[in-house]
Amino acid sequence: MAAVSVTVPATTANLGPGYDSFGLALKLYNRFSAQPASEWAVEIVGEGAGVLATDATNRVARAMSHVFSEAGEPERAAHVFSVNRIPPGQGLGSSAAAIVGGMLLADLMCDIPLGKDRIFEMAVELEGHPDNVAAALFGGFTMSWDDEGPRCVSVDPRRGIAVVAVVSELPLSTEEARAVLPDVVPHADAAFNAGRAGLLAAGLALGRGDLLGPGLSDRLHEPYRISAVPDLERVRAALVKAGAAGAALSGAGPTVVGFVDGHDDERALRAAEGVAERATELLADALGRRRPVVLPIDRRGAVLE
Repeated sequence: MAAVSVTVPATTANLGPGYDSFGLALKLYNRFSAQPASEWAVEIVGEGAGVLATDATNRVARAMSHVFSEAGEPERAAHVFSVNRIPPGQGLGSSAAAIVGGMLLADLMCDIPLGKDRIFEMAVELEGHPDNVAAALFGGFTMSWDDEGPRCVSVDPRRGIAVVAVVSELPLSTEEARAVLPDVVPHADAAFNAGRAGLLAAGLALGRGDLLGPGLSDRLHEPYRISAVPDLERVRAALVKAGAAGAALSGAGPTVVGFVDGHDDERALRAAEGVAERATELLADALGRRRPVVLPIDRRGAVLE
């Protein structure tokens, strides 16, 4: 059997108030290829090379094994080749990309394809939450919920939005970031987030750039994660001062993303480049942060090749 390939986008999740529900696909990609083999082996080029596992415990391999078992072929193995541009442990959906990519690869290799809807359900089961998985698989702006199983809807954001990402040099595990969250939150904070989530969804779906700033505000998780991401407020303030409409933690962090809007994609991209340049100057003495990068929105999701 010839090698099969899939390209999966990075994702930013939560987007402030959309905790474990909102996701957005970005034009930064991991590309995975695989072909049948007698035993598992994973080659990695780029982000995570020399750090990520290269055997059956690799996330891509584990995801493929999950699908092979579902298809009644648990004994199958593959040689996987990964070209990674998504930094692991940074809140940009590297684990979701690996899971989605692995499952789609295995689905291509099976005689009875499962289809994207079933892949989504299985990916959520493996990842533990749907926000990054939904955006990586379907692209665009996704909203997820549970209704006797994971569900999601993908909305194509209006033309004219780009993201500026400030990545950390040090990774932060989702488990560590979740450990600082309280078991309960005040009713007022829950009500605040419900309203802001509605603003953000409306801003993205209707093309209301004026709603993005207030819509990115959160009281459910970001205030508690400052202990894990101590420079959050400084980076957020720098992005807003540089011209972003608003900013939020990307997933569990430590990456911080600023949202920039414009009349169309091209002008939003140019504006975001200006924001990135100004934010670079404002954060010149910030330790442990990479240079801000501009990431357009991906509207296609995972693509089979």
